[in-house]
Amino acid sequence: MENKSLRGLVVCRNFLNDSVIKALLAVQEQGDNPFGKHEAAAVLLERAEQLGLSGNILRQYFLYLLGEGNTVVAEAIERSGKAGTGMTKALLLDMTLLWPYLQQSASDFLDVDFLDNYEPAVPKVYGYVQTLETALMTASTPEEATKALLHHYAVYGRGKLAQFMAFRIGDDGSLIGIENFPHLEWDDLIGYAAQKEKLLANTTAFLANRAANNVLLTGSRGTGKSTAVKALVCRYHEQGLRLIQVQRGQLHNLQQLMERLGDIGSKKFILFLDDLSFDENEKEYKYLKSAIDGGVTPQPKNVLIYATSNRRHLLKETWRDRNDELDEVYRDDSTNESISLSDRFGLILHYSAPTQDEYLQIIAHELKKAGITLDPEELRVEGVRWEMEHSGRNGRIAQQFVKWYLGNRRA
Repeated sequence: MENKSLRGLVVCRNFLNDSVIKALLAVQEQGDNPFGKHEAAAVLLERAEQLGLSGNILRQYFLYLLGEGNTVVAEAIERSGKAGTGMTKALLLDMTLLWPYLQQSASDFLDVDFLDNYEPAVPKVYGYVQTLETALMTASTPEEATKALLHHYAVYGRGKLAQFMAFRIGDDGSLIGIENFPHLEWDDLIGYAAQKEKLLANTTAFLANRAANNVLLTGSRGTGKSTAVKALVCRYHEQGLRLIQVQRGQLHNLQQLMERLGDIGSKKFILFLDDLSFDENEKEYKYLKSAIDGGVTPQPKNVLIYATSNRRHLLKETWRDRNDELDEVYRDDSTNESISLSDRFGLILHYSAPTQDEYLQIIAHELKKAGITLDPEELRVEGVRWEMEHSGRNGRIAQQFVKWYLGNRRA
């Protein structure tokens, strides 16, 4: 198979700045020079160890570059969710040049066989690279590979947005992917059927580009409010949903973050404010009020805010606020300020403490997943005893009981 020069890359032009690609170009342009091939193999070996790539390293490296998506087509799809016909034709030219490297072994180019089935010291799995490889395995021509790559960018995105479901915000405002984000099944959430139905309906409307509300999940501690939000992302990440956790101390940058996310048209984002509340002397809540419904810049259509709190109104309220002797001339002004933040959330879901039956159902469900079915009376006695020894009855306490039981009682 004749290999045309990689210098002809157009859409993937940035690849030419990569150290491995530069070494491959040197091999192409120097002809049958064993020293040049060995130098290229050394550069590829170094990158394989740095990235933890396994298998046919040359193929895996090109998949890694395509998955990272430092290309104009991936950038275009990230902004608008699609690529035009002109961009598609240009990508086909590049895929024709890259096709041999996706089909052949490293030894076909570099005359060394140890890179054909390589095992690094510390292997690393890139989920988005695996997904892309699976899609390209079905392609038998560069044309089919082009369609597969475009579909991959549209569905999964590129780089960090393809690799991670959830993010936190770094000190410099950058998005940092959360490694080992827990995979939570929606069907494992026991109880609260009405709340789950409303939360699910709001999220699916959001993903379908229909009107959707910011959501406040409030109520008793340990009732699964945060778990429900995380489970949504696990359920819908392949439809472009991503979670970004925002800490209270980062609220002053919330408006700028929302504007940045608004430019990523191919993805939907839930800004997750967990266990949110403010004392009466704190002013950070004003940044949240402004970002939701009070600023000059409107909230982007691809961004929603989901917050959890043990306080119904998020702001600490005291009996003094309701006292007729309050120093403020207009007492209602103080009351209105206390509820003004929660009013910004169009959907408020209240989670009360579970009944004893619901509490025991959670325990039974989690034990069943581990292959254990307790006698109902034993379940009731053990579960209630655990509840009484702890701080009450909720889903978190139930999960703690299950961990204790599996760790101490299972044969």
